[in-house]
Amino acid sequence: MNPLGTITVEKAVANKLKKLEELAYNLWWTWNPEVLELFSDIDRELWLQCQMNPVRFLNEVSPEELEEKGKDPDFAAKLREAGYLFDSYMGAQSTWFSRNFPDVKNKKIAYFSAEYGFTEALPIYSGGLGVLAGDHCKSASDLGVPLVGVGLFYNYGYFTQQINAEGMQEAHYSRLDIRNLPIRPALDKSGKQAMVCVQMADRNVCARVWEVKVGRVPVYLLDSDVQENSPRDREITSRLYTEDQEVRLQQEILLGIGGLRALEVLNLQASAFHLNEGHSAFLGIELIRKLMTEKGLDFDTAREAAMSCISFTTHTPVPAGNDVFPQWMVDKYLSPYWDQPGLNRHQFMGLGFKSDDNIKFNMTVLALKVAGRRNGVSELHGSVTRKLFSSIWPAIPEDEVPIRHVTNGIHTLTWLARPLKKLFDRYLGQGWETRVSSAETWKAVDDIPDEELWEVHMDLKRGLIESVRKHLTRQRQNNKEAAARVDEAGTALSPDALTIGFARRFATYKRADLIFRDMGRILSLLNNPERPVQLIFAGKAHPADRPAQELIMKIHQLSRQEELKGKVVILENYDMNLARRMVQGVDVWLNNPRRPLEASGTSGQKACVNGVLNLSVLDGWWCEGFNGSNGWSFGGESCAGESEFVQDNLDSQSLCSILENEIIPLYYERDEEGVPKGWIRVVKEAFRTLPHRFNTHRMVQEYTLEMYVPSFDRAEKMASDSYERAKSLSAWKSRVEKSWPYVRISLDRGSGAPQDIKLASEQRASLSALVKLADIEPSDVKVEVCYGPIDRDRVIKNPQTVEMRLAEQVEASLYRYAASLDLVQGREYGYTFRVIPCHPDILSPFEMGLVKWAIS
Repeated sequence: MNPLGTITVEKAVANKLKKLEELAYNLWWTWNPEVLELFSDIDRELWLQCQMNPVRFLNEVSPEELEEKGKDPDFAAKLREAGYLFDSYMGAQSTWFSRNFPDVKNKKIAYFSAEYGFTEALPIYSGGLGVLAGDHCKSASDLGVPLVGVGLFYNYGYFTQQINAEGMQEAHYSRLDIRNLPIRPALDKSGKQAMVCVQMADRNVCARVWEVKVGRVPVYLLDSDVQENSPRDREITSRLYTEDQEVRLQQEILLGIGGLRALEVLNLQASAFHLNEGHSAFLGIELIRKLMTEKGLDFDTAREAAMSCISFTTHTPVPAGNDVFPQWMVDKYLSPYWDQPGLNRHQFMGLGFKSDDNIKFNMTVLALKVAGRRNGVSELHGSVTRKLFSSIWPAIPEDEVPIRHVTNGIHTLTWLARPLKKLFDRYLGQGWETRVSSAETWKAVDDIPDEELWEVHMDLKRGLIESVRKHLTRQRQNNKEAAARVDEAGTALSPDALTIGFARRFATYKRADLIFRDMGRILSLLNNPERPVQLIFAGKAHPADRPAQELIMKIHQLSRQEELKGKVVILENYDMNLARRMVQGVDVWLNNPRRPLEASGTSGQKACVNGVLNLSVLDGWWCEGFNGSNGWSFGGESCAGESEFVQDNLDSQSLCSILENEIIPLYYERDEEGVPKGWIRVVKEAFRTLPHRFNTHRMVQEYTLEMYVPSFDRAEKMASDSYERAKSLSAWKSRVEKSWPYVRISLDRGSGAPQDIKLASEQRASLSALVKLADIEPSDVKVEVCYGPIDRDRVIKNPQTVEMRLAEQVEASLYRYAASLDLVQGREYGYTFRVIPCHPDILSPFEMGLVKWAIS
């Protein structure tokens, strides 16, 4: 019988247990797992059936059982203690942010991300980008940073992965049951669930807003599955990273434009905005439109004001990783936004075009052009990004393209194993978790007895092996494999063997199969009876990425070979729960992307805080983290040019050599009590040197100091006196841009100095340049001499700059500038001159893309 409608009866929780409900609906429990013991104590069997989801558990546990447990004095005491800790945390008046920035503690940062990975109980994430966003919010909460998150609620989340008996990935989607999720309606001022509407093409698309509480940080998720929408529009937010490009564009319009409108409906006034990847870049368009229509600003001034408060983080190091849309599609859905006074299609489209590609509308380019502050997510990735997008600033030297870096990190307590947390509580000092970013905190790991640390690690490893066997057994049962195969799963892997983990999104550049490139060599390693090695793989490939799915099948088929049975396993449906178990329980974490294609990578950071050692190519964060003694690198710092085949061969040989000659011998070198002292020495070095740097507390503090608070100040300045400062800066830029083609700089040959200078020891080099400024003033520019050692190709290597002083005005609009240099004797230097714009209100002298170099 089909129902005509539905009636939902909410479960009432007794007043004395209301705190249990409050705790369930705040994801504070994801990094305070002691809270979860409360639910487990009520009914452990049901708790495990509910997959350790507190909200689902409260919905399924019987009222009688809850009532009975409430009478237990020990349970009541534990609940009071948890409630006290939670209330103290939520109500804390003194936080890192409030202490350091008391004058702006009431301002807000709006953080926009297409996905969030808070917990496996809320599966609206696919991988690293979402987990990074979740960890960002958690650290913002811990630090008291006044941040609010904005995203989308995907009714079917990301897919559930099944690896069938042949090794093919199957993607299954099932509708999420909102009643069992830690989300609630976000209420507007009338007390109803907030709703926003966004025009797309010839219609309005509506979305309701949900709230997720992440400690002190609220995150708002837009959901298009409402009755006001047509059936096709209700599906806009159904799946994360849909293969339908048109739906993808609609999602990004809803995220950027609808997300800003959701904040307005909820009466949340953000003073700064952070775009986590380019998916939400239409936020910049909406800010510009609002400033034009509500404040009467012209396009250039509105863009200037919008840039003052937007920061943008890009996570992709390859062109294919950027969302691009054909012009016809952008025309179809966004033409209403330029059909208003002062804005036209040319201006709009220009924001999304690269100078060398005016065919595709690029969301990363849009984000770069509407944000005043831009960054990559590791030092190497910053360099790669500057090269990738140098065409936006074609005249600017690559290393001065205005994109910096903030290296990613992890939320330590979310990923740290509880037994290790208890060990650290004993040895690192009370409150150590509030000082995770201090190197001093981690020096105390030397006080932990080697035997104690090793025993904790082995307990975690045994737990992982047991979990893997259960996982693999279910996997084979679901595939209806032969009884013998199911039985084999129960004995797979050994807690005594060196265990290497590889778990992440499957993509071809991550080279999951690299370790198998020399099969003879790896077989000898895995089958050494005295020093065995075993491998655990896990990860999802995007449903549209066939080559990545073939890698999954390849490893699955290898795992079934007689020589590799029980020594190589690949686990299906990789999620945050499986990720935690793996980074906490393996011995070595393997990472081998094809350099330099890993933007940052954070799985290795999760491993190192759990005493798991990294074995990685020098890419992403490991370039900054590896010091020669805290893990291992392989493959070197160079790439094999155009030949992936050559690079893969070299990296494979390097990987196997390090395993054979360093890692395996060190792991199996034991003292009389069976403790690998040399191995523990490397583990402790990793503890001392890595967790204090690669955590989201440090990362969020860096964003706050260098982006958020400066954005508060700049946005306030730009908006002062009815945006007079923004108008003045916009007019100045326009004037300088018009005159720039006529600016010239050359060597001052009239001064008598030759172009090629020879100096005696201790002499200073005196240089003079003539600058033609046309219709702009000397105060509008900075004149610099750029110099450095000459390399074999007669190119200036690692140039330095010195500002030249204005010596005199030679004639109308012609000026002489001078500088002197102190140079190291016995070297040959090259030099040249340049002119760049200069204004007290520009964020970077290179943001306008203007530079004039000296002509011969």
